[in-house]
Amino acid sequence: MNSLVYNLYCDESCHIEGDKIPVMVLGCVWCEIGETHRVNEQIRAIKRRHGLAPNFETKWTKVSTGKVDFYADVIDYFLSDSKLRFRGVLVPDKDKLDHEKFGQNHDDWYYKMYFTMLKYVISPSHAYRIYLDVKDTRGGPKTRDLHNVLCNNIFDFNHKTVERVEQIRSHESEILQLTDLLIGAVGYANRGLATSAAKQSLLAQLHARLGLKALTQTAPFSNTKFNLLVWAAQETAG
Repeated sequence: MNSLVYNLYCDESCHIEGDKIPVMVLGCVWCEIGETHRVNEQIRAIKRRHGLAPNFETKWTKVSTGKVDFYADVIDYFLSDSKLRFRGVLVPDKDKLDHEKFGQNHDDWYYKMYFTMLKYVISPSHAYRIYLDVKDTRGGPKTRDLHNVLCNNIFDFNHKTVERVEQIRSHESEILQLTDLLIGAVGYANRGLATSAAKQSLLAQLHARLGLKALTQTAPFSNTKFNLLVWAAQETAG
């Protein structure tokens, strides 16, 4: 029996083929299953402290001058809680992908990117429950396919390591909303945008705690708190 069970909350940004946005980000925030309730309650407490409704969704697209203090507190909480970790994959040049050249389609590549992200996290000595944000009506089949791809790649044919891969809606999990916030920050940093002083202040906060290159360059495996991989389309088949 696996000794520890982890929950992984995964999301992606600018993942749609042909959306004319070159940058794509996949990310997950993860913690032991026994920490999940506590973490969700901590983030809800931050919402209450800032006078926000319990059902307010923490999202990068909602960052504004009026709510920047709230978002700064959420980021500070993530950075300060030793039980929370982030893993992300940044694709800075999605527009250069040539799936036909490598005998794959966009969905095949999507699964490969998820495996690339999660293989850093997954250990056969533990068990994992992976939750994805609902994105489209094809989510059910894609979720099942992703579960099979992950298990087959680590020879987990009985699904004892990757116990489940399921879709949930973002309002159901504060941790999933936190993932949205962090991948949004990575995407913003790599698109060279300067459209929001509030968002730029959050980037400065992350840079101050994690380092100036944390959002734009591949981190060593030893960076377990915030670990980013930059995957360049022109360098590999995937």
